[in-house]
Amino acid sequence: MNSFSILNSQFSTRHRIGVFDSGLGGLTVVRALREHLPGADIVYIADTAHAPYGEKTPEQIRHYSDVLTRYLIAEHQIDALVVACNTATSAAISHLRETFPDLVIVGTEPGIKPALSQTRSNQVGILATPATLAGDKYQELADRLYNGTEVTLYEQACPGLVAQIEQGQIDTPETEAMLEGWLAPMRRAGVDTIVLGCTHYPLAADAIRKVMGAPVTLIETGNAIAQRLKALLQIPEGGASGELLILSTGWIDHTAVHRILDDPHFVISSLETP
Repeated sequence: MNSFSILNSQFSTRHRIGVFDSGLGGLTVVRALREHLPGADIVYIADTAHAPYGEKTPEQIRHYSDVLTRYLIAEHQIDALVVACNTATSAAISHLRETFPDLVIVGTEPGIKPALSQTRSNQVGILATPATLAGDKYQELADRLYNGTEVTLYEQACPGLVAQIEQGQIDTPETEAMLEGWLAPMRRAGVDTIVLGCTHYPLAADAIRKVMGAPVTLIETGNAIAQRLKALLQIPEGGASGELLILSTGWIDHTAVHRILDDPHFVISSLETP
C-alpha cells in the first residue's frame, strides 16, 4: 500500500483535526476552523502532487483520500477528519466512513439549502468541478432539496478554474474570460445567488462578483463545516490557541498560503509521495 513519508508531530493532547484538499482551496475551511475552534490542533494536507481532483476518476480520488486519511491517523493521531474538497467528498466520503468507522468525518457539500432560502429572484447558480456535478452525491442532494421548489438552478462546471487559482492567476484576462463564459447565462437570467461548489472558488469571489456586475450572494461552506465539527466534538469555547501544520505533497505557493490564512502562526512543510 502506498503511504506518505513520516513527519513527526509535536502536538499536545488537545483535539487534533486532519484536513485535506487537492491544493489551497481547503485553506478557506481551515480559516473557518481556526476562527470557530481556536483551541484545536490542525494538520492540513494540500495534495498538490495529484491536483486537481476535479479532473481525476472517482477511483483515483478514493485512493488518494484513503492514503491521506491513513497517514493522518497513523502519524498525527487525529480525532476528526474534514474532507475540505467537494470533489473528494462526492467520490470518497462513503468509502472513508465505512473504512474508518471510529473517526469523526465531516465532508464538504455545495450549499444548495442556504442558497434556496436566500435567493430573492428564485434563480440560483451552482459553480462546481465537473466531477462534483457528475457525482451521485451531488445529484441526490440537489434532487432532495430542489424538487418541489419554484427555484431554477443553473449548474455550471468550471474545468480549469482550480488550476488558475492554484497558480495565482485569478485577476488575469484568461480567468476573466473563463468566468464570463460560465456566468453570462446566469447574469442574463437574473441569478442573484451563486453556490461556490468547490472550496477553491471563494478565493475567486471578487472576480466572480466583478463579472456578474449586479450584487450577488455567494454561498460558501467553511463556517457551516466548522460549526458542525464543533458540535460533533463538543469543543468548549476558549482555550489556548492550537497548532497549525500545513503539509504539501508537491509545490505550494507559500505567499498564497499566508494571504489566505492571514495568520502568522503556522508551519509549512512537505511530504514525499512514493
